[in-house]
Amino acid sequence: MMINYTKYFKSTSLPWVTFIHGAGGSSSIWFRQIKSFAKKYNVLLIDLRGHGNSKTNVLHGMRKKYTLDNIALDVLEVMDYEKIEKSHFAGISLGTIVIRQIAEDHPERVESMIMGGAIMKLNVRSQILMRIGFIFKSIFPYLFLYKFFAFIIMPKDTHKESRNLFVREAKKLYQQEFIKWYKMTADINPILRLFRNIELPIPTLYIMGEEDHMFLPSIQQLMKKHTSFSKLIIVENCGHVVNVDKTEIFNTEVSNFIDGLTLK
Repeated sequence: MMINYTKYFKSTSLPWVTFIHGAGGSSSIWFRQIKSFAKKYNVLLIDLRGHGNSKTNVLHGMRKKYTLDNIALDVLEVMDYEKIEKSHFAGISLGTIVIRQIAEDHPERVESMIMGGAIMKLNVRSQILMRIGFIFKSIFPYLFLYKFFAFIIMPKDTHKESRNLFVREAKKLYQQEFIKWYKMTADINPILRLFRNIELPIPTLYIMGEEDHMFLPSIQQLMKKHTSFSKLIIVENCGHVVNVDKTEIFNTEVSNFIDGLTLK
């Protein structure tokens, strides 16, 4: 069986925009984007395996190994089923890594990449957090660790809605599911190094909150090398989850980016 998805189809003449959530979330985190984007584009919302309505105990026929390649194949399987040849991809947090993997494996399927709260490097602080989590992942309930991580990544009062949204969605995960995803992301740095070294010839918009202290610095460094196809927008008074913290700015900038490519 395939992972769960929702589509909003408007016209064969319009481009597709595929939204991919982060770890512990679900397609419901895009609730502030659906109305705006479904007016102008065909929209595909993905629940990654083990998240939302893509429960692993239901998807018993899926590729069992949790690798980025297989997560990417899950998404492409939906596109194939719906006969979607190409799509713009918008992701948040870990979803941006999935998008980059899809582009790495099948660049012909990717019109553009919109990378919100992009993760392209785990800095020293985030690596320490991952090690702490690895030690305690089988001791503490996963929700305790997830709340801890969410607070470290989104610490301010202005990030509270995003933080609560992700924790609320994470409650739908199983402990076993959390551990599978955790093990995969714990070994992700070599892959991210490859992504940083190579700029793909695909239009890419990085849209980051200025208060995203964990991941913004590495994207700013990345932009010194990725100068041909990449653009960075930094949103003021905004944290990691840009599409929730600053919905109107996110929707406008992403829509303008896609429309600018379509008109070329």
